[in-house]
Amino acid sequence: MTDLTLEKTGQAQLAYVPAQVAASTSAAASASANVGIVPMSLRTVHFVMPGGVDDPAAPSGGNAYDRRVCLDLPGFGWQAVRHPVPGSWPRPGPADRDALARTLGDLPDDTVVLLDGLVACGVPEVVVPEAERLRLAVLVHLPLGDERGLDTAVAADLDARERAVLRAVPAVVATSDWAVRRLVSHHGLAPERVHVAAPGADIAPLAPGTDGVSQLLCVAAVTPRKGQHRLVEALAAVTDLPWRCVCVGGLTGDPEYVAHLRDLIRRHGLQDRLHLAGPQAGAALDAAYATADLMVLTSYAETYGMAITEALARGIPVLATDVGGVPEAVGRAPDGGVPGILVPPEDPAALAAELRGWFGEPDVRRRLKAAARSRRAALGGWAATARSLAAVLGRLPETPRRAA
Repeated sequence: MTDLTLEKTGQAQLAYVPAQVAASTSAAASASANVGIVPMSLRTVHFVMPGGVDDPAAPSGGNAYDRRVCLDLPGFGWQAVRHPVPGSWPRPGPADRDALARTLGDLPDDTVVLLDGLVACGVPEVVVPEAERLRLAVLVHLPLGDERGLDTAVAADLDARERAVLRAVPAVVATSDWAVRRLVSHHGLAPERVHVAAPGADIAPLAPGTDGVSQLLCVAAVTPRKGQHRLVEALAAVTDLPWRCVCVGGLTGDPEYVAHLRDLIRRHGLQDRLHLAGPQAGAALDAAYATADLMVLTSYAETYGMAITEALARGIPVLATDVGGVPEAVGRAPDGGVPGILVPPEDPAALAAELRGWFGEPDVRRRLKAAARSRRAALGGWAATARSLAAVLGRLPETPRRAA
């Protein structure tokens, strides 16, 4: 069983993480000193976000991020005015595109505007002209072309549209160091215009779990990008083990994929052991985490992985695919311990092998659980996220046209 200490080269796979964690911890400490201090005079940022940001039936990490930073920004000098814009973003219909144009057009010149990339990056014809008069920053939760299940031509078109938007605005915010590097290299952006504001995590009570091994939890919208079919395939290969699994996440994003997943579960005879629980929040989600012994995430693409840090905030170790910013989210405990296991994204057999190791090697389980609890205490809070975002907003150029 591998606990991510070494790659094939013999080098530590997550060797860069301790420095990143230390920096985040320092930022969190600085941010904590400012929590509760609300300036006498707040500057205003107009935050344009998807219309479904508060929809409990369609939870997402991006929506949770948007909501949370709006609450924490005032502590760092910025009052966020929310502008939810309904539409099938990033590919809206004409009426939704016109509504976004009106929202931006109604704002006075030189207004500071933060746009969620899901809304902004698919419509350069709306956003790019406004960059000449508004002080714009775009928050990218996931590059549009990285979404799974898209037609090749559609993905290429979205990628080109995103590039046009990001090149036109003076500041881009990403949610991990990996995502910053990805956007800079892929879209040819000036590195000094791309900034990181990693998601925070609220420390929660330690999860008691069940028997310490058998209860698996996956928290992710049921979509092709989250790859739950690979989890089903891996679990089907270890039916001799006493696992039970709950998948918590929205079921409306891709009905065809959900139907395929349900059929796959039936074909493998896993209906009594693997449950699609749908979206959960609040006490119901807390209860799901409380019973979990191991968090599993089988995504094809993640810029960070907020569900991972939510699990670690409860001392739950993680088994996830080694994609994007996931290694940053897993991170390291202060003593260097790794609180998770990463597997290749296209290898259900590797996932099944690590599950066998999880069940069969008590020493590895103890080490992972100890590292998860230690990592829990070192996680950065949301105040650090808001502080980083506020710093980006405060540095937006005064003259939009010249900056763009």
